[in-house]
Amino acid sequence: MKRALRGGCIAVLLLWLACALGGSLLPLQPDALDLTQVFAPPSAADWLGRDELGRSLAARVISGAGVSCGVGLAVTLVALLVGVSVGLAAALAGGLVDLLLTRLIDIFMAFPGILLAIALAGVLGPGLDNVVWALAAVSWVGFARLARAQTYAIKSRDHVLAARALGSGRAVLVGRHILPLIVAPLVVEASFVLAGAVVAEAGLSFLGLGVQAPAASWGNMIRQAMQFLLVAPHMLPGPCLALMSLVVCANVLGDGLRERWQLQGSQENKR
Repeated sequence: MKRALRGGCIAVLLLWLACALGGSLLPLQPDALDLTQVFAPPSAADWLGRDELGRSLAARVISGAGVSCGVGLAVTLVALLVGVSVGLAAALAGGLVDLLLTRLIDIFMAFPGILLAIALAGVLGPGLDNVVWALAAVSWVGFARLARAQTYAIKSRDHVLAARALGSGRAVLVGRHILPLIVAPLVVEASFVLAGAVVAEAGLSFLGLGVQAPAASWGNMIRQAMQFLLVAPHMLPGPCLALMSLVVCANVLGDGLRERWQLQGSQENKR
């Protein structure tokens, strides 16, 4: 049952990734206006209906996948690079450097992530690039804490001590003996950061701090649908279901990877 569920989640994630990558290649017109089709209900031709300007909701949902997936992947990549670098530096340096970097992590942890992202997005201004930087600024902390903890646990192992005794430099120690052993938990963390970034981007766009009209984003589509909820309720399910499916599937996949990693760890400990 779990295997089938995870297989379905992988299929859904691949579908949205394909929409994000190939949406621009499809003959879609998410911004095309048709005032004769204002608030048109779902039909065989437009299976999600039309919005207040007669635009195809299906085309806009597919177009919005590019924004959500792009922001999620960009935020995850930036946060991963920054967080792992900080965590490795803190664990390997130790002493005062570790103390200062740990306090920096604690400072960022003290602020609620979404509120800090809203504040940063408000200071930087609306726009897709600013959303990525604002979300990355609050997402690197988890990677840093995880990388620091894992590195502390690994750097005292025999193979790392032996490599250091043989004169291996810090780059060799990190690249060959530490990073390969902490990849699994970092991948698990990345899946949750991806899901959180997609939700946060939708929230910022819903508040008007993210993607600006007429560009399609699931967040601003939900905001527009809320304004016409009593007149055209069919505008709401499309972006809501798209957002929910992507986030839920990413979390389910992350849980599966975490269980598999923990199982492998327990088997290695028994050996």
